[in-house]
Amino acid sequence: MIPEAIPNTVESITVKEYYDRSHEILKLDKVAGTEGMDKVIHNKSINRPALALTMYFKHFAASGLQVFGAGEMAYLQDMTHEDQLKVMHELAKREIPCMVTTRCIDPTPAMVEIAEQYQIPLFRTPLSSKDFTTDAAVMLDEMFSPRVMLHGTLLDIKGIGVLIRGASGVGKSECALALIERGYSLVADDTTYVSLLRDQELVGTSSELNRGYMECRGIGIINIRQLFGVRAVRLYKKIDLVITFILWKQGMDEERTGLEENYLDILGMNVPHAELPVRPGRDMARLVEVAAMVQALKLMGYDSAKDFNERLIEHMMKQSQK
Repeated sequence: MIPEAIPNTVESITVKEYYDRSHEILKLDKVAGTEGMDKVIHNKSINRPALALTMYFKHFAASGLQVFGAGEMAYLQDMTHEDQLKVMHELAKREIPCMVTTRCIDPTPAMVEIAEQYQIPLFRTPLSSKDFTTDAAVMLDEMFSPRVMLHGTLLDIKGIGVLIRGASGVGKSECALALIERGYSLVADDTTYVSLLRDQELVGTSSELNRGYMECRGIGIINIRQLFGVRAVRLYKKIDLVITFILWKQGMDEERTGLEENYLDILGMNVPHAELPVRPGRDMARLVEVAAMVQALKLMGYDSAKDFNERLIEHMMKQSQK
């Protein structure tokens, strides 16, 4: 029996966590308020405080990133310093987590003053408001996505993300190694971290510590990238298929036609699931490879089991008419 992991729901992240993960991609420069990096972002929304600058705060999304684009900055710059301070005070009093100006626009002295006074991190980026908002939303979605740790080995086989599960010692790593030798890529060995992105896509990865490494019983820890090249390792992969290895027993039920479709629930998503009995003489790597190709065909709209079943029914109807 494989123990099920408990999903982890992320309800908030600190500004520092977000900055550490995204500042290179978003080209963020710290301007002021750096003592407030422990402030908390409570949701993945991104707010353009245009109406708030007119002192209209109904439905103001204070708990998300506040992005000041060219329009907002032009409006601020047309105001007197005292009026800017008044508006920025009202924004700060609502406990906004951080502020970002786009297009390398320098924040006004009033923004810097308020950022320092309330310890609100203030950043600047050369990206346009549209590009920044798009990329920042992706990063926030990843960081706020529900996640779970699963015991299994994740591979990219012909473009299909296959998660191989099974009891300890059943042969997951040996099967994965055989598939890597055939030119496929390893994503995670034994422990896979799965995130639900945009509430519709399950993506798996490994921890940074053991990325690209595998444990092979009798040999020890091996470096996949050094042995098979950089193409043998992938950082992330969408999970399209789950295969569970089970030890074969006399008289056990085995799928013979493929007409029955089984699924495994991962973070509320139903993922196609197949159980493969393990017994001496079976080429498990070949079976997993074929299962991945079958799934690829299903994703393209072709199901060989249903196709054969339809042909069989058609043949039986013709025979009955003779």
